[in-house]
Amino acid sequence: MRKYQDMVFTTSARLVRNDAQAEDISQEVFIKAHEHFDMLATSPTAGGWLKTVATNLSINHLQRYRNRWRFFSEMGGSSSDEDDAPPVDFAAPDTFFDGVDADERRAWVDEALSRLPDHQRIPLVLFHYEELPYDEIARRLGVSLAKVKTDILRARAALAKHLSRSPAGAAAAPTLS
Repeated sequence: MRKYQDMVFTTSARLVRNDAQAEDISQEVFIKAHEHFDMLATSPTAGGWLKTVATNLSINHLQRYRNRWRFFSEMGGSSSDEDDAPPVDFAAPDTFFDGVDADERRAWVDEALSRLPDHQRIPLVLFHYEELPYDEIARRLGVSLAKVKTDILRARAALAKHLSRSPAGAAAAPTLS
């Protein structure tokens, strides 16, 4: 458990964007691991199994509460004008994080990820962090392949926009309109 606890928590936290819920999901992952201890104790793929279980439980958690979140977000009167915005290009992508240590870079990316709406953040995390193919993401989320591709494209653009506003972005990139 000690060997994999950070990986399991981080996997869940990136998806559900809530540390308390990620802790609950992580605990559930390790309960399942305890139930399968005989198989996992000698398995060289125990880490992959734990990451998959953490991903699946996080997706299940999000789907369980999707309708409730949609209801409350609609009550907030949020407009969908952002969804129609053209993609934003990263300026100077090769030098964007020059002079920034890994911990600071990770914090900026995690902060920018947390600002993305769930429908964009979740497929992006599944694709880039969990390395799932588009069709598997579509299957797990119960949406079309086209929606997954569109959401990932828009998530990348929004992420670039958020990162361009970070201290690293202000130093490395011109102002994006």
